[in-house]
Amino acid sequence: MPARFVIHTVGPVWRGGGDGEDELLASCHRASLELAASLGCSTVAFPAISTGAFGFPVDRAAGIAVRTVAGSIGDLERVTFVLFDGHTHDAFVSALAEL
Repeated sequence: MPARFVIHTVGPVWRGGGDGEDELLASCHRASLELAASLGCSTVAFPAISTGAFGFPVDRAAGIAVRTVAGSIGDLERVTFVLFDGHTHDAFVSALAEL
């Protein structure tokens, strides 16, 4: 995928949900969108942040990602979620349908 910039964000490690993981994950998305906007980007692509080795539950992460992006998209033309497998895709589709 061609890109002018790569914005790296480190998501939270899932520790059971009591250590502010939800807000940390939302913050990763917001900060990345803010940086993209400041760089003049018109599109952004996200993976399912923290859902792999960091163990964040996919369904929960999908809801947080979709709600945060929807509330923070600003002037961006498009945000794409690039997802690893069918389960993750389905979780993001469900989260989008719940908006």
